[in-house]
Formats: sequence, structure tokens, C-alpha cells
Amino acid sequence: MAKSVKKLQEIINGLDEPLRQSFQNVHAGYPEATLERFLNARDGDVSKASKMLIDCLSWRVNNHIDYILELRSLLKPILPKEKFDAIRRSQLIGFCGYCKQGRPVFAIGVGNSTYDLASVESYVQSHIQINEYRDRIILPNISNKKVRHVRSCVKIMDMTGLKLSAFSRLKTSIAIATVDDLNYPEKTDTYYIVNAPYVFSACWKAVKPMLQERTKRKVQVLKGNGQDELLQVMDYATLPSFCKTISDSSNNDVFAPNHKFHVELYNYIQNKAVFSGKNFNSLTSEGSLHIQVPTLEEQDPHSETVEVVHAIESVLPSLEAVENASEQNQRGKITTKMAGIQIST
Repeated sequence: MAKSVKKLQEIINGLDEPLRQSFQNVHAGYPEATLERFLNARDGDVSKASKMLIDCLSWRVNNHIDYILELRSLLKPILPKEKFDAIRRSQLIGFCGYCKQGRPVFAIGVGNSTYDLASVESYVQSHIQINEYRDRIILPNISNKKVRHVRSCVKIMDMTGLKLSAFSRLKTSIAIATVDDLNYPEKTDTYYIVNAPYVFSACWKAVKPMLQERTKRKVQVLKGNGQDELLQVMDYATLPSFCKTISDSSNNDVFAPNHKFHVELYNYIQNKAVFSGKNFNSLTSEGSLHIQVPTLEEQDPHSETVEVVHAIESVLPSLEAVENASEQNQRGKITTKMAGIQIST
């Protein structure tokens, strides 16, 4: 790995200044660990890892990602506050704290996210802003506190309210996941799935055998709300409310626009606007920055998103047939043939 990292660093050193400058924001003080991430994402292949990293840096420069937490004349942040809050109400994501190993814990409301109050580009930009805030503020801060490099996070995916109709929102989900796959590789250590309804359980049983081992290792489907398993890796106070067996009224809703994390993120962007001399009031007339997202055909075949999406699409017809069955039949001891795989339900 050390030799591969050195080779990759030599390639980066030969790039144009804008790309090298963008790499500064990507590695946030840990260049070798960042190069290792891209190498791991491409199974140690230096040629493929260098292409992935250069494509990532080019994407950042072309879309002004390095300034997405600031307000420059070329950018049109997701503001005013009403717009920011609308996105938060329909794209459920929140920061819960840290696990016992110091990794940031994010909650994602998969089942109840509607993505219906803004454009796809707005949701993608919002997600990128959270990624950049995580990588430039949250991870460096916890790394300094722990006196060691904390380079990844964990995510708790709440499937409450998930229905088959939610797959119609795949366009937005694919766009977001694609951005993560291609430009923020190996940033999520584990995905914990909780409160999974029948439709997800059936889908996962059919999809899992189709996935690569690396992808499967990252996903853990927990029983019920997952409280007992999650308490092994994080404290009770870190658990989002949907993972707690007993309702905790003191626990602030991590998805709410007025949650501390979202307020701090918005204030950070606002303060950057003031510092840069940007007229904050003029932002009311500005829209969202358009960010080009690769189509499914343009994505790298190593992408975990491509792998998962193709697997889901292959089982959707069988899932639709199952959903049309009566609830009594779904709960009974029946066997449903899904994508050529026998699944006992």
C-alpha cells in the first residue's frame, strides 16, 4: 500500500494547480489516508484509483465544490432559510453525535423522505454541503480531539414508512448516492438498517446475494429499532429517537430544521457570506447551483450504486407482485420466487 500511495501522490503532484489546490480540501490534512481511500475504492489498482481521484478533483473544480460552504459570485447556495428548511423537512438527515470509536453518526430517514419540495439538483447540493461540512469541520475537529485521524462515519438508515412506491424516488437517491460513490469513497464505515418493513426485508433478501462482498460487509440489517445492537457501538444519548424503545421527550429531533446541527451548518454558510462581503439579502433571488451528476450508463462499473440499483431494478417486478398480495398472505408461510431466488417469508 505504501508504494501505491507514493505512486498516486506523484501523479497528484504533476496535476495543474487548481486540481492540486482542490486536493487540499479533500484530504484536510491527511493526504496519505485520503490516497488510501481512493486506492481501497479501486481494490488497490493505482491506475484506476488515479483516474477516480482526478475525475473527482475535476468535478470539484468544474462545479466549484470547494466553495460550496461559502458564497461566491459563481455560486447560488440553497437559501433563503425557508428553502433550506423545506429541504430539511423532505430530505431527512441528521447528525446524532459520535460512536464509541469517535466516528460521526448520521441518521437518514429513508422511508419518510419525500424529496418533493425542491429540484433534484437542490437535494444533491444540500447533500454535498453536508458532506463537505462533515469532511472539513466535523472530522478534523474530532480527529484533533482524539489525537488520531477519524476518517469515516456511520449511518443509521430508518426504514419507517417505507413503501414500494418510494422506489419511484430512485432518481434523487441515485443522484445522491452516485456523488458519494465517485467523490467521497470509503467515507461511510457501516450502514445500519433499522425499522425495516416487509418490503425492505423482501428486497434485501433478493438483492444481497447479487452484491459484492465489500458492499455486503458495510450493510447490517438490525432487528426492530436496533437499540440493543447499536448500544454496543454507541452510547444511549447518541441514538436517534427512532432507535429508542422508550420515547425520550428530551431528545431533539435530529431531522428537524431547528436541530443544532442544521442551525450550525446554516449559520456557518451565512457567516461565510458576511465574511466574503456577499449581500445576504440578495440571495432570495438566487436558485440552486446545478451540479452535473453522471447517468447510470456513465458511472464506473465499480460503483456500489450501480451494483445496488441494478439489483433492485431486477427484483421490482416480483416485489410489486408480492405487495399486491393480501396482508394475511404476506404474513403467512408462503414462498415467493423473486428474481429466480426462492425466498421464504
